[in-house]
Amino acid sequence: MSRIGRLPIAIPDGVEVKIDGQTVSAKGPLGTLSVTVRPEITVKMENGSVVVSRNNEQRETRALHGLSRTLVANAINGVKTGFEKKLEIVGVGYRAQMQGTTLNLVLGYSHPINIEPPQGIKIEVDQNTKIRVSGADKRMVGDIAALIRSKRPPEVYKGKGIKYEGEHIRRKVGKTGKK
Repeated sequence: MSRIGRLPIAIPDGVEVKIDGQTVSAKGPLGTLSVTVRPEITVKMENGSVVVSRNNEQRETRALHGLSRTLVANAINGVKTGFEKKLEIVGVGYRAQMQGTTLNLVLGYSHPINIEPPQGIKIEVDQNTKIRVSGADKRMVGDIAALIRSKRPPEVYKGKGIKYEGEHIRRKVGKTGKK
């Protein structure tokens, strides 16, 4: 049996979980999220926790077991505490600022880049070089952080660009002069 899939999901205080067939809905202080699981997977409430099980032992179903449990757990934890990704901007003249709810990036192009976050995602800028993306939906937070990073990924010679906080950029040696 899946080592991740068999673990029960504890429901924290202040979170309400409702199971309607194949749809699991979680409602908490940060909003409401719902996850639809495949028909091969069964979700039940037992002893104040959510238990995910599978109906058969086929290879695909075994693979979906742990995935489904993780998606449900992320929805439950997301409406309680939320998720966040931090990005850093490295480079002379590169900066970010908020204009209302829109993120404005100056990354060395001839034009500024504006990113409007979707509903439920919050973007904050510290010191013009640090960006924090937060929200209840883990997938959406990661997608928006990846979108921001894709506007100017770090380059390997000087390390200029947008990188995740703590990300290590492997640097290449530049050209050397003739001897």
